[in-house]
Amino acid sequence: MKNYTLGAPLLFWLCTIWMVLAGTPAFCQNQYTNSNHSLNRASFPRQNTWVFILAGQSNMAGRGTVEPQDTVTSPRILTINQQGAVIRAREPLHFYEPNMKGAGCGLAFARELLAHLPQDDTILLIPTAVGGSSIGQWLRNTTHRGVALRTNFSEKMTLGKQHGVIRGILWHQGESDANPQGIREHSAQMQQLFTTFREQAGNPSLPVLIGELGEYSKDSALWSELNQQMWRYAETDSNCTIVSAKGLNHKGDYVHFDTASQRELGRRFARAYMQNFLPQGNMIPDIVPGGNAPK
Repeated sequence: MKNYTLGAPLLFWLCTIWMVLAGTPAFCQNQYTNSNHSLNRASFPRQNTWVFILAGQSNMAGRGTVEPQDTVTSPRILTINQQGAVIRAREPLHFYEPNMKGAGCGLAFARELLAHLPQDDTILLIPTAVGGSSIGQWLRNTTHRGVALRTNFSEKMTLGKQHGVIRGILWHQGESDANPQGIREHSAQMQQLFTTFREQAGNPSLPVLIGELGEYSKDSALWSELNQQMWRYAETDSNCTIVSAKGLNHKGDYVHFDTASQRELGRRFARAYMQNFLPQGNMIPDIVPGGNAPK
């Protein structure tokens, strides 16, 4: 019998090709979802899985540039892919607008919160945000960019319940409503929409965290007025809190947060959640609870 051996140069190049392939996001995700390492329910028990729904428009969907640190995964931070399979989370989390997707705040939120949860707990992030969607479109269940907004939200809520306990909704939306009519109607529309969300969750006290619009808009007066409407609504809802966008920067278009600001926004969402909805949460000076609007 002939003894076939690989020469050292050939072995070196084969190993190199394998390592390059293994470092690509698509390869890593396929290995994780389709190999022996694929997720099953036993690997993240429902009672230990904290589910958060990410909803709103483009600044929740994410438009930041994805950098290497945004693709580092953890077995305790999960999301879903377009087919609804649970996978390890990496940015971009949203997949509804393939030509516009980018880094958002979700992964940074989960990383910050996870540091304060028991070691056996897992976070599952469910993406539902679609860029350019107005709050009226959410209320009317409009099909926007190919997504029936509230129907999709309801389906993803149901999926989240199958895998864990719904712990909260992260909402960032309002750029499309920063006009005189939208501003007048916004507080009442938030009340209607969040009531619907909580009914779908089966939890009238479900926490809703609302991110402010940035301070950098060319229509800064209108964006500021819309933020004030968010604060007015928060005064009426004890299970809602506002997350400050103070000091965050845009990516050069005066509309979307840059990547660093998305990460900071995610951390602020996490601190606001811990401060307002976890007994062990610490008071963070720059995250103000709902109901204490800035003067």
